[in-house]
Amino acid sequence: MITSFLLRSLDRKILIAIGLLLLAAIIVPVLSLAVPEGNALHMPTYLVALFGKYLTYAMLALALDLVWGFCGILSLGHGAFFALGGYAMGMYLMRQIGPRGVYGDPILPDFMVFLSWKTLPWFWHGFDMFWFAALMVFVAPGLLAFVFGWFAFRSRVNGVYLSIITQAMTYALLLAFFRNDMGFGGNNGLTDFKDILGFNIQADGTRAALFAITAVTLALSLMLASAIVRSKYGKVLVGIRDAESRTRFLGYRVEHMKLFTFVVSAMMAGVAGALYVPQIGIINPGEFAPANSIEVVIWTAVGGRATLIGPIIGAILVNGGKTIFTGLFPNAWLFALGGLFVLVTLFLPKGIVGTVAQLWGRRKEYSDAAAAELAHKTAQNTVELKP
Repeated sequence: MITSFLLRSLDRKILIAIGLLLLAAIIVPVLSLAVPEGNALHMPTYLVALFGKYLTYAMLALALDLVWGFCGILSLGHGAFFALGGYAMGMYLMRQIGPRGVYGDPILPDFMVFLSWKTLPWFWHGFDMFWFAALMVFVAPGLLAFVFGWFAFRSRVNGVYLSIITQAMTYALLLAFFRNDMGFGGNNGLTDFKDILGFNIQADGTRAALFAITAVTLALSLMLASAIVRSKYGKVLVGIRDAESRTRFLGYRVEHMKLFTFVVSAMMAGVAGALYVPQIGIINPGEFAPANSIEVVIWTAVGGRATLIGPIIGAILVNGGKTIFTGLFPNAWLFALGGLFVLVTLFLPKGIVGTVAQLWGRRKEYSDAAAAELAHKTAQNTVELKP
């Protein structure tokens, strides 16, 4: 039943995007592992990790598009859900270090030994097991989104006010995680990871496998998001976005539908964060910075809000451009990023994918109108030729 629900939602564009992601999940590891170094087609390990990071950002942008593009909730706090998922995975990776840390303690992470902690905090228990950490990747951001959304949506907080309090939530978490007594590594965060599921996290094979898993997970997330927005439930979400009061008057429990979408989006962002950490090798409170959440909005707007594929393209293009600009213009790349956003807002208000779709639709309408006019003239000539 679930499989048929997912498959019915796939149109041609979504199928092409999923196919490209699955193809990348095969080609990139092959170019990294099977093609020898020195060959022009060989992909270095650092590029595999870099592309994997781009895909986690694309998943985060997709999560935001689900609530902003189709439900009208402009969240400036999705960086918090991303970071919570990352911390859940980082705690598991820290527990895997064991006695190989700098201080050689088999239980306590190095930063706890440095701070003279004697016992492991209660909230660290269970993170030595992968299944528990994977569960927390969903539970931590999902629970925060549920509690936050429950009070916000029941109070009918909307628009810019909702955006402000989501940003305030993210900033509060930033300040909390910076504290050493919180038990999450303080300013330095969690790093120096060794293994994941028994595999060396620095090995080329592990890096390639992480990229492939990220690409497949992004494809599944795209399929899930498409299934949601193309269902009857998704049509109600669009109604909430465009006319919330009218949708409420029709008898729909608007706050419940917004809460469900918000929680699903938060969990998707948490998974993106969990895949981000082992590929980058660190998670610190900087991931909670409000500027990070604002960047996600830029990726989504550049690619095209309410298109699903657009945020993926936007995240990859903007972050790829950032990588290039930071190398070529290290002191001016922020101006380039800001200029890009201004230009897209002025000349491509629907984003890249939205604008292309609009132009394609106009072309199709013109072609259909021309074909109809030609058919009409042909029919008239045929009538005139009859005796």
